[in-house]
Amino acid sequence: MKIHKNDKVKILKGKDRGKDGIIDRVFPKGEKVVIAGINLFKRHMKPRAEGQKGQIVEVPRPLPVANVALICPKCHMVTRAGYLLEKGKKVRVCKKCKMEI
Repeated sequence: MKIHKNDKVKILKGKDRGKDGIIDRVFPKGEKVVIAGINLFKRHMKPRAEGQKGQIVEVPRPLPVANVALICPKCHMVTRAGYLLEKGKKVRVCKKCKMEI
């Protein structure tokens, strides 16, 4: 996957379309990402200990990678990532400004 943890992305599809966020977790096998504060769903939690109350918690759910687009930290535009070899290392680069991500 060309999108990694701590990358800034823009949501392209779904109920949160147009919002920006930073990736918290990446699931390469399922090609999904979890973004902080995006795609929140409510989950009803039972009380765990005696005397504790049940509660409703908002939990972020994974989004498909195809529904998000990378935002370049240099040019601040929505872009795709490419790869170049620099000094024997594989480096991600912005397709628009050609700078290292």
